[in-house]
Amino acid sequence: MNRRNLIVPTAFAAALACLAGCSSPSPTFYALRADEASAATSSASPAVPTGAAALDVVVGPVTVPDMVDRPQIVTRNPDNTIQMNEFARWATPLKLDVGRVVAADLAQRLGTAHVSTFDGAATPPVWRVRVDITRIDSVLGDSVTIDAQWVVRPPGHQALTLGHTVAHEQVTGQDYGALVDAHDRALATISADIATAIRADHPTVGSATD
Repeated sequence: MNRRNLIVPTAFAAALACLAGCSSPSPTFYALRADEASAATSSASPAVPTGAAALDVVVGPVTVPDMVDRPQIVTRNPDNTIQMNEFARWATPLKLDVGRVVAADLAQRLGTAHVSTFDGAATPPVWRVRVDITRIDSVLGDSVTIDAQWVVRPPGHQALTLGHTVAHEQVTGQDYGALVDAHDRALATISADIATAIRADHPTVGSATD
């Protein structure tokens, strides 16, 4: 038997085993979600009075700061340095996920299924909501602060409503799941302020949570 031919495949198998055992861990992907408390309350009590016209709302555009507009979840360390975790990532682009969650929160709070991030899905008259997130400050194991400026544009030529919400939520655990949950609650606070502004200009819409 050729001893040299025996050594080569043995070394190759050992290299494969090392690669399998030493491979990098796979990233965990996170998605934002709508306010579950609002959903439970809105399903128990209808928000729109009988005979009221359907309310169509389009959410968008939504912007987020460039620093957090990336796949990695960005956090601030106690020494004010920034960390981008390669193994804790957003499942979809953050500004798209923020828009989706705000739209879902508004649908629950306004008691209407006609809230979308896609303009073509709405029928006139349409309410339009723009959300500009100017700051997302996420501290793992501590807190999340989201600073948002938003605009509600009623149908027709009615005056715009300009709003500013700073939502601060404590993080209830040390992991990224708890951090993302705090993002959810902060966005729910922003959505609640936007829903209040829409109800103020559209009295036939009730409150699903108040």
